[in-house]
Amino acid sequence: MSERKLFGLTALFQTPDEIIHAAAKVHEAGYKKYDVHTPYPVHGMDAAMKLKPSNLGFVTLIFGLFGAAFALLFMYWAMSKDYPMIIGGKPFFALPAFIPITFEVTVLLATLATVIGMLTFYFKFPNNSQPLHDTPYMKAVSSDKYGVCIEANDELFDPEKVRNLFKELNGQNISEVYFPIVETFKIFEPKYLTLLVVVALLTSATTYLTLNKLLYITPFTWLMQQDRVNVQSRSTFYADGFGMRNPVEGTVARGFIPYEYKGLAAPVVPLSNPLMPSSEVLKLGKKRFLTFCSPCHGNYGDGDSRLRGQFPNPPSLHSEKVRGWQDGNIYHVITNGQNIMPSYASQLSRDERWAIIHYIRALQKAKNASPSEIIEAKKETSSNVAQ
Repeated sequence: MSERKLFGLTALFQTPDEIIHAAAKVHEAGYKKYDVHTPYPVHGMDAAMKLKPSNLGFVTLIFGLFGAAFALLFMYWAMSKDYPMIIGGKPFFALPAFIPITFEVTVLLATLATVIGMLTFYFKFPNNSQPLHDTPYMKAVSSDKYGVCIEANDELFDPEKVRNLFKELNGQNISEVYFPIVETFKIFEPKYLTLLVVVALLTSATTYLTLNKLLYITPFTWLMQQDRVNVQSRSTFYADGFGMRNPVEGTVARGFIPYEYKGLAAPVVPLSNPLMPSSEVLKLGKKRFLTFCSPCHGNYGDGDSRLRGQFPNPPSLHSEKVRGWQDGNIYHVITNGQNIMPSYASQLSRDERWAIIHYIRALQKAKNASPSEIIEAKKETSSNVAQ
């Protein structure tokens, strides 16, 4: 077994002042291959170690400029040369429109280059075999101690001189750190090569048979061969050739209540309004009335159609006949249709139809109110204003 190779000597210190003093003395002694480890950034350490400014900023600058140039040139080529596009009369090379993308690409490449360059080229990460890893020294400086490590490859390194220097600086737990023992494995032996070839052949054969044979054998073909018809395509199953079919007569959708008087012309329908005439219901009824009813019946139900010349004007909703109708009769007309008026069952829900009836009753009451009701309404209005 070969002798273990020395990586360097380490020493621990108790306070930030001690570690700054120690770093300055190590630099004055002429050592260049050394590093200081602290549990947090210590102010003044750069000056004590006489560190030069980092070159990392040049990496950021170069890749940032490259990102800006790449973004501008790519957009120029894509939208001015390869596929010219004039949008809103803008020129082919609309620089103000390209600035946001240029800024984003510049920041993206500069940031990625900074992080990747810092970790790989400056910190030499990932380095799982770094000798300081998992040592008592590294555990201490990662918690509450401060340390200096002088590497053995320094030109002035002498174990005894380094120990004496650490002792003069009041260093504690002075210890040697060795490179980890490298274990080698012979993978190019015939048995490993044979195993690799066998695994490769089995994997290739299994993949080929699965993708080219197995998936085309029943029942694994159920995804490719489905008994279905594409939308708006011809069907060979039905005699009429249509693939899209109407629901079976009498089919009722889930949650839907069929209208039991559909198609009947009964003058009286025994239905009562299930909604209470609240402000929300009247607001809904007004909105739906103005949308679906007012084009023919007018905004106030007077029968003054806005579609004159296209359809006959409907009767007024304020006639004695309509005012005498029960709510169920009006609901029946809205749902079933009457004369040239079509059914609005597909446009309006059940509650919306009943809300419209409440609004119609409010219109009728407003236009046919008795004198006593008018006086009472004025009193209530005056009372509300006074409050």
